[in-house]
Amino acid sequence: MKNDLIIRVAGEGGEGIISCGDFIASACARAGLEVYTFKTFPAEIKGGYAMYQVRASADRIYCQGDTFDVFCAFNGEAYELNKHLLHPGTAFVYDSPGGDFEPEIPAGVYAYPIPMTKKAKELGSIRSKNMIALGALSQLFNIDEETLDRVLRAKFGKKGAEILDFNVTAFSAGKELAAALTKSDPWRVADRQEPKDVIIMSGNDAVGLGAILGGLQFFSAYPITPATEIAKYVATHIPKRCGTLVQAEDEIASISQVLGASYAGHRSMTATSGPGLALMSEMLGMASMSETPVMVVDVQRGGPSTGLPTKHEQSDLFLAIHGAHGDAPRIVLSVEDVKDCIDMTVDALNLSEQYQVPVILLSDGSLAFSTQTIPRPDPASYKIIERKRWDGEGVYKRYLLTDDLISPMADPGTPNAMHIATGLEHSETGAPRYTPENHELMHRKRFNKIKTVVENYRPVEIDGSGDAEVGIITWGSTIGVVREAVQRLRDAGHRVKGFYPKLMWPMPVAQYEAFAATCRHILVPEVNFQGQLSHFIRAETSIRPISYPICGGLPFTPAMIVQRVKEIIA
Repeated sequence: MKNDLIIRVAGEGGEGIISCGDFIASACARAGLEVYTFKTFPAEIKGGYAMYQVRASADRIYCQGDTFDVFCAFNGEAYELNKHLLHPGTAFVYDSPGGDFEPEIPAGVYAYPIPMTKKAKELGSIRSKNMIALGALSQLFNIDEETLDRVLRAKFGKKGAEILDFNVTAFSAGKELAAALTKSDPWRVADRQEPKDVIIMSGNDAVGLGAILGGLQFFSAYPITPATEIAKYVATHIPKRCGTLVQAEDEIASISQVLGASYAGHRSMTATSGPGLALMSEMLGMASMSETPVMVVDVQRGGPSTGLPTKHEQSDLFLAIHGAHGDAPRIVLSVEDVKDCIDMTVDALNLSEQYQVPVILLSDGSLAFSTQTIPRPDPASYKIIERKRWDGEGVYKRYLLTDDLISPMADPGTPNAMHIATGLEHSETGAPRYTPENHELMHRKRFNKIKTVVENYRPVEIDGSGDAEVGIITWGSTIGVVREAVQRLRDAGHRVKGFYPKLMWPMPVAQYEAFAATCRHILVPEVNFQGQLSHFIRAETSIRPISYPICGGLPFTPAMIVQRVKEIIA
């Protein structure tokens, strides 16, 4: 029995598609429902196809789902792009009469014509079209009116009574238009639930919140889609913690400033996307050589080059792990959902400080803009790990060979701790030294010090027990899709398990091997062309997985995973 509802709103960028979806998501969250959203929009500032999908349920949800139950088309382009998904049982709300198209209604589809454009013109502003659509959707599909009213008043109340009244009038007009129709479909948003102490936020905002909770003191970035909102969030909140944010002139400048701030003793980070991470590779090498803590968030997007700047992809794993000149160690983490964006940003800052090494945190375009309901984080629950600092005893050696290979750091100006800071190979004191013996010694120091990350970081989550016909290994936001697919397959009687690594590098090889030993087949779905995680699994383990890559700019759906697993079993 289906216990959720998926509503998709689509039209032209600039028509208020994203705002309409945000209102629905916020209202459902305030009504105590679990919410997971997915949106896609063009790279152009205005115009082009935009879509917002809201999934709401009284139960836990992990991803955006397969396809919509309710579709609201603002224009003909939206209809043309989605009409193949209109199947018997779907509810279809569309702009008619007065819109730019007249759809063919497939058999079994519940059709609700709402004259959005016509009514908006009667009200005096075409910009009210999205509010008319919102009113119609709330009337037809049981979107909680009280919480929706609070959301609208919170949004428009600060803009003045005139703007608030106009939008409320348009919303009411949409409700009246829908009320005049006969509802014949079974779809409705779940009724209001008991209040929960939750927040709803996007992946990008959650990274920003995690940075603040993780004790961030300095942030520098250059704007780039889809990572810019992280900087916006940090810019709003870091001054409250007496921290500093700089908008640099480019990505090279931003990573250089972050290294400088870290060298000066401050917890520092930046956020970018694939093209920016590529530009940062030289300075990340400098961080590896100088053993300077630095944290970089890479919100992956479709590439290469400018590629698909507003679309989803997981194709920077090669770059994150091996994107360096020479042998440059780093730690790479990957987030699954909005809660991870908070928790693992704290982890990444801590690991960079603890191991004095670059840490790259991989998010992606889908998760960046998706919003989810999550438990309200408790700031007191987050532990801040400080870098190892020099105690002032004896002669200071910046690269002292300690038992754990992590050397004490001293801030500039510390008495008796003057040392050379350089990208050249060096001795324990920091003085340049180019002998073969020293270079090998220092390489072993830099690489071996991060080996304990595998033992010290959280073990890889295994979804299921016992032996399995198919084990699914995946990463990033694809994990949520696989979680739902695994549950569906189990409900159908199949023996299936999931393996969800979040520490991508160094690889916890023994954990991979142990999981694979309990599975007849290993499937690795990921959103990139080359099957990048599959490549690392083959290179680092004895596992020979079945690679399942896609790269169309959209995430997997649970149905895609279910179908592929059934094919393997058959």
